[in-house]
Amino acid sequence: MRKNGLHRANLGEAWQREGCAFARAPTFFAPVKYGKIPEEEQAALLPGVDFTLPVDHAETASGLQPGAKESAMQPFEVRAGGTMWTIKGWRGSVYPEKAPQRTWPAHYGQSFGTIELNATHYRIHPPERMQEWASAMPDNFKFCPKFPAIITHYRRFNDCGGPTDDFIAGLDALGKKRGPAFIQLPPHFSPKHADRLLHYLRDWPRAMEAAVEFRHPGWFAPDPEHEQAVESVWQSMRGWGIGAVISDTALRRDAVHMRMTAPFLLLRFGGYEGHPSDEKRLADWCRRLVEWREMGLQSVDLLVHQPDSIRTPETCRLFASLVKAHLGTPVRTPTPALF
Repeated sequence: MRKNGLHRANLGEAWQREGCAFARAPTFFAPVKYGKIPEEEQAALLPGVDFTLPVDHAETASGLQPGAKESAMQPFEVRAGGTMWTIKGWRGSVYPEKAPQRTWPAHYGQSFGTIELNATHYRIHPPERMQEWASAMPDNFKFCPKFPAIITHYRRFNDCGGPTDDFIAGLDALGKKRGPAFIQLPPHFSPKHADRLLHYLRDWPRAMEAAVEFRHPGWFAPDPEHEQAVESVWQSMRGWGIGAVISDTALRRDAVHMRMTAPFLLLRFGGYEGHPSDEKRLADWCRRLVEWREMGLQSVDLLVHQPDSIRTPETCRLFASLVKAHLGTPVRTPTPALF
């Protein structure tokens, strides 16, 4: 029997053995909801998850340091948003009740400061479409586009010149509203493919901010055979200014790696619909952001993942209030109101 892409027996064994962290993930590890506790198990399992943020990786200070030189010239920015704007449940709150769906991107941009643009993962959109989306957003909005699956999952970085050029053309069309794009590696993309990833990242245009989300456990705790290759990737990313996405999710605490390789943060936050742990985790993140800002962190994009996205606005508002209290930085979020 499979639930959310995981064999339940193996999940239970890992829970007991590693306290919710998959130190040795099974070879089939490919959850549909990455690291999420299934809804029917949340009441039993959530209280047992240790959401404590790990200490910084030893390389984090050097990864953030380039931003320290520019901090005096560029304001510290914090943005919050979701993963899509096509949420019907936001009618009457984020969107006017009778607003046609074609207007939802504009209403989204007025309410949030960023978006995890998953549309680019499933299709390489032409520059005209990307420009259309950008034109609907206010000047200080940022898109965080996900790399196309044809590059990351199907061709797995082999013979990707054409798709990459097309993707870059779309990113260019976003103009000043282009935030960091990110590569979401397939769960089975292990360190044995490190050379393939390095070759691709080496050719990525440095003027375009990009980040990598690692999913295979071997990138965080490599076996001796691949330890040198893994470290080569991490060091190269720092040298090239390529960021490392942090995914804060219950069943993959190894993905909260706290190794910053660039002075910007893409934080993918897996929430639990207002569970008390959501607020505690966000508060802990704000305290860490205070430290990282002093070390050179320049921008944060909180990309909220909530079941069906219904409570994403509420989570963003909670985060904004905590950021204001801890860092004094304003964060655009939806105003609670009914149209």
